[in-house]
Amino acid sequence: MADSARDTTEVDLLRGRQHTPPGILVIFGGAGDLSHRKLLPALYNLSLDGELPAHSAIVGFSMEDLTDDAYRKFARSGIEQFSRRPLDEDHWKKFAPLLHFVRGNFTDQSNYKALRDRLEAIDKEAGTQGNRVFYFAVPPAFIDPCSSGLHSAGMIRPATDATVFTRVVVEKPVGHDLASAREIDERLARYFDESQIFRIDHYLGKETVENLLVLRFANSMFEPLWSSRFIDHVQITVAEQEGVGTRADYYDHAGALRDMVQSHLLQVLCMIAMEAPRTTGADAVRDAKLDVLRSLKPFDADEVGRFVVRGQYGEGLVAGEKAKAYREEEHIAPDSMTETFVAMRCFVENWRWAGVPFYLRTGKRLPKRASEIAIFFKSVPRILFNSRPRPPLEPNILVVRIQPDEGLALNIISKLPGAELRLAPVKVDFHYTTASPEAYETLLRDVMIGDQTLFMRRDTVEAAWQFIQNILDVWAAAPSEPKIYSAGSWGPVESALMIATDGRAWRTP
Repeated sequence: MADSARDTTEVDLLRGRQHTPPGILVIFGGAGDLSHRKLLPALYNLSLDGELPAHSAIVGFSMEDLTDDAYRKFARSGIEQFSRRPLDEDHWKKFAPLLHFVRGNFTDQSNYKALRDRLEAIDKEAGTQGNRVFYFAVPPAFIDPCSSGLHSAGMIRPATDATVFTRVVVEKPVGHDLASAREIDERLARYFDESQIFRIDHYLGKETVENLLVLRFANSMFEPLWSSRFIDHVQITVAEQEGVGTRADYYDHAGALRDMVQSHLLQVLCMIAMEAPRTTGADAVRDAKLDVLRSLKPFDADEVGRFVVRGQYGEGLVAGEKAKAYREEEHIAPDSMTETFVAMRCFVENWRWAGVPFYLRTGKRLPKRASEIAIFFKSVPRILFNSRPRPPLEPNILVVRIQPDEGLALNIISKLPGAELRLAPVKVDFHYTTASPEAYETLLRDVMIGDQTLFMRRDTVEAAWQFIQNILDVWAAAPSEPKIYSAGSWGPVESALMIATDGRAWRTP
């Protein structure tokens, strides 16, 4: 990982190296945007790495009128455009025969019998042994009819069946609020055991986010400092340069709080704040994260007004190009109240983190695409270097870069060369020197081997919604205009004022 020579001894602390078993991955919405941009390129890269067994198949299931050959062309175009590695013709000849397509309407129960018959035929042809992974790359409204259709066609095997497995993958967001999340979970529970459900958040599959557990608990230099005794505050930033794009219909009903904070940012916060799990097993890690979510101090109405900022981008310049306002985007109402930016201050009320503020912010149409965690350590007493006026010493900062340049940086204070005692910050920088797997590659492999460590459990999802629900309720009770910020800026001025109230400032990634 570092600039220096890397220790060649590699140990997968979280999962070990397990062979991917035979099986069929069925993608509901298999001809959709997520499949084209993410899932099919990820599966191709897994195949390149030898992570897909010979006895496997990938089946797209959706309304489009496609043959197997047409679906293979669709997959190839996605791989050519979005794969992290170029398409290799020789390998494509091996990968393409794994791809199949079944046309069907998610709400028409008769289509599921045709899907079942096709999967059983593939079992015989490819030796996939009856193992199934159903990936619901569909809006939440279709989760119930898809589950019901699979059940009615006899395609869901019980979790207790040791001869085959059935697993289902559900994309975030799970629900629109706490009540709808509980309803979706109840519906899933009618058909699937919790051990069969994989609620996916692609942020948790990013290499640096995964590495947080190792950084914290495999390095004795960090863990003793990881508390309110030495840490002043934590900043988590997920900045997007793009606007709403093609997701307007979904995004205008969701907004940044539901789309980003409820899932990505709170999950990252859990990785920073959690106690050491009992083991690296899935439930032990998720138990530790659940404890963090349950320790988050809920907001009252006054605190929402003071410490939660909601903004919406206006027109401006992004990367030198003129960008239109959110309310001028296609399919967005001219009076939309949806937030495209959220910043907040929150606290984890436990022994380790008492009094340490966590500042979260995320937004669209910000100056750059960047996601990072910044751990600000407390400043040292200025006794030694106070003999004459000097500018305040910068604190030590540990920065975990999630994207785009994955790695770590540690800001320390050092003496500048020369006779005079002059102090200056120095950055010790580490970065991944080899291309990391895309998040979906990691997560799809984990689904296929049955490892739920990086996936959200039902109680974790509902605890995150419980925290967010307080904010949603206050906003609903007293609707107000979001604070407008210029596209290409770091958000509304109220965000800077909120953190400045505590005598701090946002770090620029």
